[in-house]
Amino acid sequence: MKKTTTMLLAATAIGLASAPALAQKVLSVGMAAQDVQQMDPHRMTTTQDRPMASWMFNGLMRSKPGTISLDDLEPDLAESYEVSADRLTWTFKLRRGVQFHRGFGEMTADDVVFSIRRAGDSRTSAFSSDFAAVDKVEAVDSHTVRITLKNRVPFLLGSLLNYQGGFIVSKKAVEQFGDNFKLNPVGTGPFAFKEHRPNDRVTFEGHAGHFRGKPKIDTVHYRFIQSDASRDLAFQANEIQVIYGRQDQVWAERTKALPNTIVDVIRPAEFGLLHLNTTMKPLDDKRVRLAIAHAVNRDEVARGRGPLLQVPGKSMIPTGYVGSDDQVPLPGHDIAKARALLAEAGFPNGVQIKAIHTQLPGMLSTIQIVQAQLKRAGIDMVIDLVDHQTFHAQIRQNLSGIVHYSAARFPVADIYLTQFYHSRSIIQTPTAVTNFAHCKVADADIEAARIETDPAKQKAFWSAAQRKINDEVCAVALTESFSVWARKSNVDYGYKAEGFLNLGPQLTEASTIN
Repeated sequence: MKKTTTMLLAATAIGLASAPALAQKVLSVGMAAQDVQQMDPHRMTTTQDRPMASWMFNGLMRSKPGTISLDDLEPDLAESYEVSADRLTWTFKLRRGVQFHRGFGEMTADDVVFSIRRAGDSRTSAFSSDFAAVDKVEAVDSHTVRITLKNRVPFLLGSLLNYQGGFIVSKKAVEQFGDNFKLNPVGTGPFAFKEHRPNDRVTFEGHAGHFRGKPKIDTVHYRFIQSDASRDLAFQANEIQVIYGRQDQVWAERTKALPNTIVDVIRPAEFGLLHLNTTMKPLDDKRVRLAIAHAVNRDEVARGRGPLLQVPGKSMIPTGYVGSDDQVPLPGHDIAKARALLAEAGFPNGVQIKAIHTQLPGMLSTIQIVQAQLKRAGIDMVIDLVDHQTFHAQIRQNLSGIVHYSAARFPVADIYLTQFYHSRSIIQTPTAVTNFAHCKVADADIEAARIETDPAKQKAFWSAAQRKINDEVCAVALTESFSVWARKSNVDYGYKAEGFLNLGPQLTEASTIN
């Protein structure tokens, strides 16, 4: 009997050893970047960093994968929510049993309270201005959170999405890792951080304990390939299956013609502007700023990438945002007028202005077109080229007269106006965000719109803010550029790709490789 049992066990062992192992599903994504800046979701502001946040973290609410529509919001870590009649008290019931990555335990109300307070603190968040109206965040019980506002806001749920400051982090992990949390992120999303190889990749593994189910993809490599040519070659050789594309129509059409390839042109548009430092000479003279505005030819800039991927800007915030007013009359292209304004300002022989700029190819090609346009009007924009990470650091140190910045935000006027044009967001202040122009002319209108309950009056305040910003020439609108991504046809995101709120594919538990 013992001999028979032994033989059966041996046969079973041989059978198991010879059976083919289940194939691992590994997805490699190629990004145009030198490295990750950081992985703390409350500080992830750059294009290359933001897609990763949506893989690792959740919000109380979420936009449905593949869309940026405000009509399609749904609970994420919350099961449900209630709002008081005066819209000042919001109560969220949380899902039970949601597990953080890497053994950091169940998510509770304490983690949510900690995360929202952290997102609202300028010392720990780049999105603190989104939470300025929050008075109190409290844990009612282990799975209920109450948020009390000082005043009504246009769209509170927009700040609590799986986006920017809305991501929920593990309180225990943040306290354990401290400042090093930026390279040791812990969330509840479908993919958990595994490894960071500097200047090469970040690796993620499927979170088996994910509350929506184990992801179909086992491993994701987020590879940093800054060279467009190298990235293209890696994609064609199937070394990467998803690729961040050049914002260039020729690239999109050429890539679409490759076998077994799908090209996705994605919203929201990144709105490119020239932010003009109104405190730095000679830009402290409005006539010089207006000369720059008249020297810029938006139509010519837009043609640089093609109509499929880029259109001229029409206002001080992107079109399609709730509250955007494309009837604001932007300064028209007029070289003669630009030269006359410079002469009137005391610069008949032209003027020189410094601009620190990123080496990212897409943005670089745009600023080179603008540089040539300004030159025709006698404006010499001297460009100091730096890597993308250094660019973000230096423009926040008030070192650049002109800041070329492209950004997409949650599509409500309040957020864009607040982050780029409210005095509270001026760089090098305690509440700094991205007001590189030191603009402050529209504060009253931005604040009035935030608490206005009548939608028509609210939009009127937003329109007035845009007109004042334009009249002061705090910035010069350039173009709205759509993101373009390509993927192998066997890559199935699990949804129709129309919009990526975090500027890159949202990999979910349903995403797979067929």
